[in-house]
Amino acid sequence: MQKTFGIIAAFYGATAVILGAFGAHGLKSKLDTYQLEIFNKGVQYQFYHVFALLAVAFFAQRLSSQTLVFAGWSFTIGILFFSGSLYLLATRHLLGLDSMTPILGPITPLGGLCFIIGWILLLLSFRKL
Repeated sequence: MQKTFGIIAAFYGATAVILGAFGAHGLKSKLDTYQLEIFNKGVQYQFYHVFALLAVAFFAQRLSSQTLVFAGWSFTIGILFFSGSLYLLATRHLLGLDSMTPILGPITPLGGLCFIIGWILLLLSFRKL
């Protein structure tokens, strides 16, 4: 699992940098201030949870634990749902996805819930050190 979560963390880290730069330069003139804040919040939370995934990858060899594996998958899904839905919500007008708002809105808190579960599972895993 160490390799898997390391690869996921690196991928999400790279895409956070790309999306952050794209938001700052490519979307600045196309989105209003509120939409840019939403987009940037997605980047911010993606970065935070890349570090959580790196912790999972780092400790995977030391802690052979299903709890740690579930934490890693919770962070992975949380980034996809939370940050991904914020990216789509912020750019929905540009992408022609206005009709998706009722679907995308509820996905964001599900991603947040995955983050919370991931942190709790990481806590439980660290207690085994």
